[in-house]
Amino acid sequence: MKNTSSVHIGLALLRIVPSAFMLTHGIPKLMRLINGNTEFADPFGIGQAPSLFLAIIGEVVCPLLMIIGFKTRWAAIPAGITMFVAAFIAHGADPFGRKELALMYLAFFVIIILVGPGKYSVDKK
Repeated sequence: MKNTSSVHIGLALLRIVPSAFMLTHGIPKLMRLINGNTEFADPFGIGQAPSLFLAIIGEVVCPLLMIIGFKTRWAAIPAGITMFVAAFIAHGADPFGRKELALMYLAFFVIIILVGPGKYSVDKK
């Protein structure tokens, strides 16, 4: 590649922007948990609180790790699984337009798993 610097800037943007956007979905869930409200979908029958906790890991903890680029590929896995569950289980019966956002996040996280964080990350320092 001719301009590897622009490739690494692109990789940084690919992991930072979707992860930052994901926080807008996860932080309200985290605030709900902090306030003691554990009402949440329970798609696997493990309980509402554990399901909420797992969603917070996938929508807050892992995106924060991806933003700084620490254990990026590993962090993208739970985030991707969370979006898979959102698209195909939580919104499985919904029309495409309702699951489109989860599918787009899933695509971003799969790409991050495949290509890694790029050189502008803690992983590469």
